[in-house]
Amino acid sequence: MTPLVLIALLAPRWVFTGDVMLARGVRQEIDARNGASPWWKMRKFFAGADLVMGNLEGSVGDPEDCLGEPCFAVSPGALRFAKAAGFTALGLENNHIADVGPDGPRRTREALVQSRISPLTFQGSPTFFKSQGHVLALVAVSNVRGKDGRRTEVPSDALRQKLRLARSLSDWVVVSIHWGVELADGPQPKQREMARWLVAQGADLIVGHHPHVVEAPECVDGRPVFFSLGNHVFDQKDPATKRGLIAECTVEGGQLACSGVETTTGPRTSFPEVRTAERKAVGECKVPSFRPLVVGGYTVRPKVAEGRLASGAIVLAGTRGPLLDGELLRADSEDYLCALHPRTRTAVYRWNGSGFSGVEDPGLNDQCRRAFTGERSTGSGSAAEAR
Repeated sequence: MTPLVLIALLAPRWVFTGDVMLARGVRQEIDARNGASPWWKMRKFFAGADLVMGNLEGSVGDPEDCLGEPCFAVSPGALRFAKAAGFTALGLENNHIADVGPDGPRRTREALVQSRISPLTFQGSPTFFKSQGHVLALVAVSNVRGKDGRRTEVPSDALRQKLRLARSLSDWVVVSIHWGVELADGPQPKQREMARWLVAQGADLIVGHHPHVVEAPECVDGRPVFFSLGNHVFDQKDPATKRGLIAECTVEGGQLACSGVETTTGPRTSFPEVRTAERKAVGECKVPSFRPLVVGGYTVRPKVAEGRLASGAIVLAGTRGPLLDGELLRADSEDYLCALHPRTRTAVYRWNGSGFSGVEDPGLNDQCRRAFTGERSTGSGSAAEAR
């Protein structure tokens, strides 16, 4: 039995890859190889991983609908290779998600769901993943403007809110971010500023994309930051773009520890393979799990099945206390905790930055009550009810 398999048996193993592009030259190579998978050399490495996540560069659609070059129009059938390779989730926050028009993001999300791969978006963040009893919160964000003109500023209030919610409901927070300058061999000063801000807001691990070359990871304020994982599956020809890095993380003694694993692609292929079995730790970065959120004596966590991801309207579960159940309500772009207490009493709470405060809003309270009782609206007429 190899050391890699022993790790998988003893502790959760989470794998994060660089940019994945399944269009253009990669698609041509798949066809030329009679439908061979781009990951046929990676199967042993991915085997046994609890989570495999990458950044999908491109959008599902017809090349004829491209809004300009470069354009990565992905065939939905190509996603089956990612699923067969073991990918659990693919991030969609990048500058190519709208390459084939405004409907591309929706088509891409739907195609991934049909392929049984979870799509990660900023709007759906945080997404929660449960692995061997541990809860990860995943936040996807792009700071690079795409063809739709959209990007997320760092810092921003919207991102801060998502990170606070992620921090309060998980053991560790992972941020997948599109940033930096293409082909730059090191992080820009702005990236370092953003990394420090993300860590200050609760990020425990940062995995970066977009430069298409590896930028060496660093320990930033005690947290591993992979500034750029480079290309994983891509058709670029420059020698620097043929190297990639995989962030491989495990839990050791209740602490998150991450290492880098180098990959490479040959001069006439886009299909990666592990370059060396050596794993290089990111400094002395070992991140303890965050203290659990306790409401009224109950530890609150997202209700997520083992090995699954959940986002959007998350159901919360509480243990050892007077909170029987809970779920998130969303109104005016703000999240609220709808809690079920004994004797079917419900209440709404707002996260105030350090804990939960009660909310006295007739519409929200009515919506919360109906979430557990199935009653119809009482017609209170508040602004929240109209939402």
